[in-house]
Amino acid sequence: MVQSSLSLAGEILKLESIVGRLSPVQKMLLGTDGSVTNLLEVVTGSPVEIETLVQKVVPADETVAKELQVNPGEDVNFRVVLLKTANSHEALVYAVSHTPLKRLDASFKDDLTKADIPIGVILKKHRIESRRDITSTAFLSAGQEHCRVFGVFAREIMLTRSYKIIRHGQPLIAIKETFPYNSFRDEQRVLIQTPSRLHLTLTDLTGSSGRVDGGVGVTLDEPNILLEAVRCEDLVAVGENANRALDAARAVQKHLGLGGARLSIRSGYRMHAGLGSGTQIGIAAGKAMCELYNQQLSVREIARLTRRGGTSGIGTAAFETGGFLIDGGHSYGPGKDKMSFSPSAACGGVRPASVTMRHDFPRDWKIILALPDIAAGAHGKMEVDIFRDYCPLPIAEVHELCYQILVRMVPSLVEENLDDFGAAVNRVQEIGFKKIEVMMQHPVVHRLMAYMREAGAACAGLSSFGPTVYAITDTQGQDIEASAREAMREVGGEVLITRARNEGARVRMA
Repeated sequence: MVQSSLSLAGEILKLESIVGRLSPVQKMLLGTDGSVTNLLEVVTGSPVEIETLVQKVVPADETVAKELQVNPGEDVNFRVVLLKTANSHEALVYAVSHTPLKRLDASFKDDLTKADIPIGVILKKHRIESRRDITSTAFLSAGQEHCRVFGVFAREIMLTRSYKIIRHGQPLIAIKETFPYNSFRDEQRVLIQTPSRLHLTLTDLTGSSGRVDGGVGVTLDEPNILLEAVRCEDLVAVGENANRALDAARAVQKHLGLGGARLSIRSGYRMHAGLGSGTQIGIAAGKAMCELYNQQLSVREIARLTRRGGTSGIGTAAFETGGFLIDGGHSYGPGKDKMSFSPSAACGGVRPASVTMRHDFPRDWKIILALPDIAAGAHGKMEVDIFRDYCPLPIAEVHELCYQILVRMVPSLVEENLDDFGAAVNRVQEIGFKKIEVMMQHPVVHRLMAYMREAGAACAGLSSFGPTVYAITDTQGQDIEASAREAMREVGGEVLITRARNEGARVRMA
């Protein structure tokens, strides 16, 4: 449907209500019925050049045929181009077009298919009288190709519009243009994409050595959190788990005496699922405040201020460096870091545990996550009660756990021996505090671990208090994925195939 200027303005207002304020330039790019190339040259102060990414003749499918008012199967020119500044080669707009070949003069067709010339310039060169009818304005999440050409994060918001160039009452070209939401803006923004993490086990909950806690974990590429922040008068947060982000930002704001900000959580994942979302969103919010106001505060200090890392340092280290991680826990006893067995949420002001070992995790080992639709893992008072009721642990189990980690798990990781690494992970599920965490799970969690191992996974385990179950393999993994879905058939759930991330959170200024 062709939009009038009034309805188009309404659509842009509706878009703003979803994604946030648009700049005047963004509104012009979405709403102009003139040459986008000319507009970009005025805005950037640079000539605009075209890089042709794809150029080929294809048969029109049903959707394209309907849009262009041609028969399905007719030849159309499929063109994907990137509009860039000629001076700096900065990517500006990603454009996809379809053109029915039967409506083109030979010389027009030659320019369209053989040269990096903007469509507006081609129309002007051939003195073609036409109009642009805008059919839609919308937003979408950045895909792999957008990440490559614009350097944006996966699932970052992209603005898009579709329009047709009409000649003699018929569509001559159908075009879809896309550009990042964080382009063409006046104010500076910070974007942070966090990792997630597997927490394989806590190490020592006896306290007999003068230390307590300790942990082992793996940083994950997905799922992740994407947080966007911009200065504003007040401190506000919107999006999934906004309150958690707001609390963390407020703690850093108060500590440093900072101004306000608007925090937008553009993508996230479940809280209390065993993947460390609370730590990641808290540190990301605190880090965003520091970046916006040019303040230097370490990730560990942000974690302390936001009450993260009081038991395990794995989540903090995952944000900071990524990889396979072991932390050394906290000193324990009168006058020390901790005087009780307690989770992070009950350890306000305790510094995150120091990392004692970090190593890259093999990227060709696939990590399969199963997230059943059952109650969240233990947190809050329930988690505090579990630590109180089951600690201290038998020292013999802690001794074996340390043996499994240092004698089996770490060497097999360094040598990339998945079978031995998996054997250590499987044994860890049966000893120490992890045994207690597993014991308290819904039956589907036990079924998941058994099914995934039987389907060929080198190991399967519970991350933190769950309910996320992970399996590791170096094969295709379809059988393991299918077995996980079968195990969750009665309760429902999600399966995600991911890999380790050997770097921390990614920060970008826009």
